[in-house]
Amino acid sequence: MGYSVGQVAGFAGVTVRTLHHYDEIGLLVPSERSHAGHRRYCDDDLDRLQQILFYRELGFPLDEVAALLDDPGTDPHVHLRRQHELLTARITKLQEMAAAVQTAMEAKKMGINLTPEEKFEVFGDHDPDQYAEEAERRWGDTDAYKESMRKAASYTKEDYQRIADGFNALHARMADLLGQGVPADSGEAMDVAEEHRLFIGRWHYACSHEFHTCLGEMYVADERFAATYEAIRPGLAVYMRDAILANAVRSS
Repeated sequence: MGYSVGQVAGFAGVTVRTLHHYDEIGLLVPSERSHAGHRRYCDDDLDRLQQILFYRELGFPLDEVAALLDDPGTDPHVHLRRQHELLTARITKLQEMAAAVQTAMEAKKMGINLTPEEKFEVFGDHDPDQYAEEAERRWGDTDAYKESMRKAASYTKEDYQRIADGFNALHARMADLLGQGVPADSGEAMDVAEEHRLFIGRWHYACSHEFHTCLGEMYVADERFAATYEAIRPGLAVYMRDAILANAVRSS
C-alpha cells in the first residue's frame, strides 16, 4: 500500500502541506492512491523526494529542480554526484567560517586592523562584528574578554588567517576521529581537545579546563555554534563537548 502523506512528511521532516503542493505542481506526484483516494508513496517516490530536498537545500527554485529531475538524458547517479560536489563546497565554506564565528562571538573589535576589503577577503560573506554586542554583553566584565580585546587590537590580517586555519585544522581532526568511530573519551580525542584549549589560550585568553568545559557546553546549547559544528560533521558538537569534558577530567 506504500506510505501515507503523513508518514512521508515525518520521514522527510517536511509538512503535509508541502507534499500536497509538490503534488499539485507535478514535482512529486505519488505513484498510488488508496481506495479512498488518499495519496500513497512508494520507495521510488521517496528517492525523488530526497533529490528534491537536496536541491532545495542547495537553493535551487522548484522549477529548476523539476527541470533537472525530469531531464531524460540525466542519469540519477549524475544528480548524486553533482549534489555531493555542491554540498562539499558548502561544507568547506562553513568550515572556513567556523573560526571566524567563534572569534566574533568573543571579541568586539576583532577586525580593528583590517580594512573592510580585507575583512571580507578573510571571512567571505560573514561579518565578524555580527555578534560583537552580544559578546560584550555576555562576557564584557570577564578577564577573558578583556584579554581577548587586548590581543585582538594588535592582530593583522595574517594573524586572523592563521587563527582561522588553526581552528579549521583542529575541527577537521576531531571530525575525522568522530567519523572513524573513535570514542570521545579516547586518548586521541582528548589530545585534540587539549590542543584546542591551548590554541584558544595562545590567540584569545587563558582558557582553564573548567572554562573550556563551559565552552564545550555552549557548542551544544547555542544553536549557532551547534549548526557550525554539525555542518562539519553531524554529531560533532556533542563529540567536541564530550572530548573537552573527558580531557578536563583527565587533567584533574
